[in-house]
Amino acid sequence: MHHTNRLHCFTLAGCLIGASPQLLHAGDVSPQTLETVNVTASGHASETVETPHSVAVVDSDEIAASADKTVGDLLRDEAGIATYSDGAWGANPVLRGLKKEHVVILVDGVRLNSAQPAGAIASLVNTGQIERIEVVKGPVSVLYGSGAMGGVVNIITKQAGFTNAPTVSGNVGLGASSADNGRQGSASVAVSNDRHALTVNASALDTDDYDSPDGEVDHTGYRQKALSAHYHLRVGDEGRLELTAQHQHDEDVWYPGSAQPHSFHGTRTLHSPDQERSLFRVAYETPLQAATDPQLRVSAYRQDVDRQIRAYSERLGRDVVRTDVTFSTVGGGVNLDLSPGDRHVVSLGLDTWRMQGDPERYIDNNPPYFNSNTRSDPFDDGEIRSAGVYLQDEILLDRWTLKLGGRYDRVTGDADEAAGLPAGTELYHADNTLSWSAGAVYHHSLALNPYASLARAYRAAGMRERFESSTRGDGYYHQGNPDLDPEQSTTVELGLKGAAGRTRYTAAVFYSRIDDYITGRVTGETNAATGLPVKHTENLARVILVGAEADLEHDLGHHYTAYGRATYLRGENHYDDEPLAEVPPPELVLGLRHAPPRAWRWSAQARLVAEQDRVATKLTNGTEDPTAGFVTMDASAGYRFRPAGGLGDSTVRLAVTNLLDKDYHEHLTDGVSGYEPPAPGRSVHLSWHTRF
Repeated sequence: MHHTNRLHCFTLAGCLIGASPQLLHAGDVSPQTLETVNVTASGHASETVETPHSVAVVDSDEIAASADKTVGDLLRDEAGIATYSDGAWGANPVLRGLKKEHVVILVDGVRLNSAQPAGAIASLVNTGQIERIEVVKGPVSVLYGSGAMGGVVNIITKQAGFTNAPTVSGNVGLGASSADNGRQGSASVAVSNDRHALTVNASALDTDDYDSPDGEVDHTGYRQKALSAHYHLRVGDEGRLELTAQHQHDEDVWYPGSAQPHSFHGTRTLHSPDQERSLFRVAYETPLQAATDPQLRVSAYRQDVDRQIRAYSERLGRDVVRTDVTFSTVGGGVNLDLSPGDRHVVSLGLDTWRMQGDPERYIDNNPPYFNSNTRSDPFDDGEIRSAGVYLQDEILLDRWTLKLGGRYDRVTGDADEAAGLPAGTELYHADNTLSWSAGAVYHHSLALNPYASLARAYRAAGMRERFESSTRGDGYYHQGNPDLDPEQSTTVELGLKGAAGRTRYTAAVFYSRIDDYITGRVTGETNAATGLPVKHTENLARVILVGAEADLEHDLGHHYTAYGRATYLRGENHYDDEPLAEVPPPELVLGLRHAPPRAWRWSAQARLVAEQDRVATKLTNGTEDPTAGFVTMDASAGYRFRPAGGLGDSTVRLAVTNLLDKDYHEHLTDGVSGYEPPAPGRSVHLSWHTRF
C-alpha cells in the first residue's frame, strides 16, 4: 500500500514545494490527492497516513477561495487550531492551546520566530504569496528544535518547478471586502524549462478600520506589500540550486488589544508605523551518486525583521514611547536522507542559527510635559544562539510504520547590558537539551490506521524573558531573568486515520505535561519607577493540557461534500491551582460545499464556539474574563469558467462572512478585561482569480 518506491517521495517533495500554480491545478490532479502528502511532519515527503502525528493542510484552492487576510485566520477553522489576536493584522495560530512562543512558524522551512514583543509572527507573510500551509500538531522538537512544543506551521510560498518544454505560467487575483473597505491583489509569473525555473510573486493589501455590529473599531486598518522571487537551477543531472529572496513591508499597523488605561496618558496603545521583513536564502540538494542513493541538502539564510514600536497617548495625541529594533537571524543546516534497504528512511541533520537584537527606546517620562525624550534601552546587543543535531529513523514493516528520533541542542543567550536587573547579574546562560520521539502507525486497512506517539520537546527562553524588564498588560512590572531553564514537555497522543468509501477522517486525543513553565512570580515588591507591583520571570508552573480533536469529511456524490471539525481542550496550572490561562473553548465547525470542476460552486459553514468560563485569576491578576459562546455563519457562491482566450481556469466568487452580523469576540483576543476589541461584523467579499 505504501512501502514501494519510497525514495520517489523525495522527488515528490520537491514537486510539491516547487510546483507552479498551474501544475497544482491541472485537470487530472485533484487537491484531495495532493493533500495526502506532507513534507513538514517527517522532514521529507510522506503520506499523512504514515505519520504518527495529527496534521492539517490548507491547499491553494482553499487559500484562493478564502476571504481571510492573515495566516491565523486561514487556519482558525481547522481542528485543534485557534487564533490569538491583538488586532486585525495580529492574528497568530494557536496549536492545542499553545501560543506563538510554543509553536515554530516556518516560511519555506526558515524559522520566522523572533523576539518581537507585539504582534503576530505569522502575519509577516502576506497570504497572496502562499501556495500551501502544512501544520503538524503536537511536539516535533526532534526536527525543529526549540519552541516546537505545540507544533509547527510551515508556510510554503508559490514556486515553479522544472518543465520539459519552455513554459510561462502564473495567476492573478483581485479582491474587495465591505466591512473594512479592503482591497487586495496578487500576481505570480513563472518561467521554466528543463534546467531553469524562476517565479516572481507580488501582492498587496490595503484595509481601513473595520465595522463591527456596534460600529467602527478604531486602529484596525493597515497596508501591506510583499514581493518575492524564487530561482531553481538544475546542476548536472540530479542536483538543484535554489535562491530565494522575500520582502514584506507593513504600514500603520496598530494593536488595539494592547490599549491600556494610564494615569497620565488616558489610554496608551501600541502600534507600528513601519515594519519590514527581508529573507535571503540559498540551498543546494543532490543525490550523492545516483537517484536512489543518499540525498544531501545544504542551506543558509539571513532574515531581518525591522520594526518601529510606538506607544501612543490618547490624551496627548502623540507617541510617548518610541522603540526601533532589528532582529537579525542568520542560520543554515545540512540534512542527509538515507534509505538503507527497503525498510528504513533515515534522516540525519545539523542546523544552527543566531538571532541578534539591539533595541533603541526613547521615553517621555517627565509629567506633566512628557517631552524629555530620555534614552532607555531595555537591553543592549542581545543574542540567542542555537545549534542542534538530530537523527530520525522511519522503519517500514508490512503493516507497521515506526518512527524513532532523537536530538541534542545547545542554546545560549547573552547581552551586553539589561536595564532593570540587579547590578552584577550574569547575562550569559547556556542550555543543553535532549529531545526525543517514538511513534507507530498500524495499517490495519485503508479505513483503519491507529497510531500512538510519545515525545519530549522543549522551549528555551526568548530575549524578552531573559533581558527585558518592563510594564505588561496584566498591571505588573515584569522583571527579566537571564538564568531561566528551558520549558520541557512530555506528550502522549493516540489517534486514528483512514478513508472508508467516500468518508475520510482523523481523530486524536492527547495528554501533555509541561515542566519548568516560564511565567511571572508575584514578589510583593513595588517597582520604584512605575509604582507597579513586580513579577519576577521564573520557572514555576507545572502545566497540564488534555484535548481531543476530530476531522470528518464525506463525499455525498455529484461534487457535494459535507464536513465537520471538533476541538476540545482543558488546561490546568498546578502552581497556582487554577485553570491554565488563555485556553481556547470547545468548538465545532459544520459545513457543506458544492465544488464541480467547472460551472457554479457554493459553500455554507457554521462555527459553534462554546462558552469559556474556565479562566485564570491568580496568574493573570484578574485580566482574563469569561467569554460567552457564539455561532457564526459564512456562505459563498461563485462560478468557475473554462479556459478561454489564453487564460486557464477563472473564478468569480461572492462570499459573506459573519452572515448573521454576530456581535462577539474570540476568547483569545488581547485587551482590557471586558473591553476586548470585537470581531468584524457582516462583510461582503468579491474576488476574481485566473490562471494562465
